[in-house]
Amino acid sequence: MPQQALSQQVLQDRATALLALHQPGNPVVLPTVWDAWSAKTAVEAGFEALTLGSHPVADSVGKADGEGMTYDELTARVAQICAAVDVPISVDIESGYGETPQRLIDGLLAAGAVGLNIEDTVHKEGKRLRSPEEHAALVGELRKAADAAGVHVVINARTDLFLREDGSEADRVERAVARLKLAADAGADCLYPVGRHDPETMRRLTSELPLPVNAIALPEADDPASFGPLGVGRISFGPFLQRALTGTVNELLVRWR
Repeated sequence: MPQQALSQQVLQDRATALLALHQPGNPVVLPTVWDAWSAKTAVEAGFEALTLGSHPVADSVGKADGEGMTYDELTARVAQICAAVDVPISVDIESGYGETPQRLIDGLLAAGAVGLNIEDTVHKEGKRLRSPEEHAALVGELRKAADAAGVHVVINARTDLFLREDGSEADRVERAVARLKLAADAGADCLYPVGRHDPETMRRLTSELPLPVNAIALPEADDPASFGPLGVGRISFGPFLQRALTGTVNELLVRWR
């Protein structure tokens, strides 16, 4: 039987709970999951909220990251996860799959999710980078659609400037900060300068940005206690939790070849 849709009140309660977990200096860890099993495993380990990563979920169904899945395929997986656990779920919707902000929000809420990542690389248009104003406008439209639905969907606005090594390194931090400040003004709740940053760069980002900052972590290598002193408000794993598990599975299986 199809999953029964969550009520607006339940969705709003989960969105409120997710937003409250974002505390600079006391970061929430959102394990990056890709199916019902990984989600249930993370919740049973004690985590209060989760994020669904585009790369690991695409790998789990044999599709390519970078919007190799359709939005309907993604939300079908989101619905499976939301039916399996009773915690707030945020979803990486890449650059929006070419869908309208209204359909993006409606699809997430119908599946039971209450948060999203939105990046500024447009995969369906030759992987071009949105201008700062264009990306902020999209964030604003997503906020408007969520408000109309009566749920404060937690928007994590991501920039790929560091990942793409865009432009000169000399002013990349300044350009990322300016870009993300526009997204904050447009209605974002969290800001994601995705990449592996040295402590000095991360301190600068968290001190200059007006909202909680998302950092990416290597779950098997990084010190969980190292992020709080840098001012980080949110930690996720991107593809790295699935990658670490792949290594462990390979070690187990090699004995049986």
